[in-house]
Amino acid sequence: MNKILLIVKREYVSRVKKRSFLLVTFLVPLVIIGIYALAFYLTAKSFENNRATIHVVDQSGLFAGKIENTKNLTFVYADAREQLPAERERILNEEGKNFLLMIPSDVATTSRVELLAKETANLSIQNDVSRQLENVLRDIAFADAGIDRTTVENIRPHINLSAKEITEEGERDSSAGAAMGISMSLSILIYICLFLYGSQVMRGIIEEKTSRIVEVIISSVKPFQLMMGKIIGIGLVGLTQFILWIVLSTALMGIASVGMADGQHIKAQIEAQQSPSGSQVQQVTQPQMGMFGTVKQELGKVDFQTIITTFLLYFLGGYLLYSALFAAVGSAVDSETETQQFMFPITIPLLFTYILSFGVLVNDPNGPLAFWLSMIPFTSPIAMLVRIPFGVPMWQIGLSLVLLVGGFILTTWVAARIYRIGILMYGKKASYKELAKWIRYKG
Repeated sequence: MNKILLIVKREYVSRVKKRSFLLVTFLVPLVIIGIYALAFYLTAKSFENNRATIHVVDQSGLFAGKIENTKNLTFVYADAREQLPAERERILNEEGKNFLLMIPSDVATTSRVELLAKETANLSIQNDVSRQLENVLRDIAFADAGIDRTTVENIRPHINLSAKEITEEGERDSSAGAAMGISMSLSILIYICLFLYGSQVMRGIIEEKTSRIVEVIISSVKPFQLMMGKIIGIGLVGLTQFILWIVLSTALMGIASVGMADGQHIKAQIEAQQSPSGSQVQQVTQPQMGMFGTVKQELGKVDFQTIITTFLLYFLGGYLLYSALFAAVGSAVDSETETQQFMFPITIPLLFTYILSFGVLVNDPNGPLAFWLSMIPFTSPIAMLVRIPFGVPMWQIGLSLVLLVGGFILTTWVAARIYRIGILMYGKKASYKELAKWIRYKG
């Protein structure tokens, strides 16, 4: 046991002291938050740059003065001359985004119009134009049928659905959108991390094997002790990195949320001072929701304590299970290029579950397929983490973790049988038949 602890300490300290570890640990939260901030900024900017002028040629005469300008679209009524090719060319070549909306005389029966431009209009513009025309035709249809549209709009019901989850502690709010987003994120994160840290174990064993350093190490410790020391040491490095990421991300998000809330409050105060009617004053005293406020409200319904705890447990269990297999592969080959034939069978369960997590598991997190995938040790690290944001009974989590530990013990036993022979084998390409012999070897 002391020898395993020495190897664990060596693997842990040597990696934690690396400059690359420190850079990745402290820069990743900043980079992730920066990417999200940039994405939000560019999205908002794209809406601002989406302004266009729509020149309307209305041959039906139904839409004159009835199409309203929007924040991004300005409608200009054109005369019949602008149906000529030369006039069309002039309009479409004007500075800015210009479109020519051709409305035929039989639009009420055919429901077909044309939107001409030098470049294809994006979906936002197409939807805005279609909605405007549909509203006008709907008003005409209401008038012809003797129906008051205002009355129809006033009696249109709106339901504010509040989803709640019944637990042993009582009722609590739940958010399917937030749960789905977190499930997707955890699925991607655990998939990448199991391969990232498992590959580090495999790569480290291959390097020691090819440099013959392992021959010196094996003279002092047993192969099983060396394998377990490397697996646990690198696993603790990953766990340390995750804990630091969580702490740093939480701190940065807290600072960002305070800054955004202050910015919204200041903006509301400025608008209130500039408003002559004073209608904005009431908005200052009330919290400004907006996109950020809505996201924050939805995230407040998520049980992050359970999610973080189970994530760390499943990361550790999944890492130990798959790292034992990666260690066996690393001991059976002489170079990283030879690992492909053994890596594919290992990756199939994870890849299969990862693909299903974006469809089946998210849409039916409590179904039979999701349940069994969250119980099988080779698939549970991804499947269970996808299900947990939607609410999973504690007995299922406990049973899944017990099976995961049992799978790790079995996998480690098999990997150790391969490792003790393969770590000292050179020059001969191992096959599945050879690996089976090594497992059965009693020496």
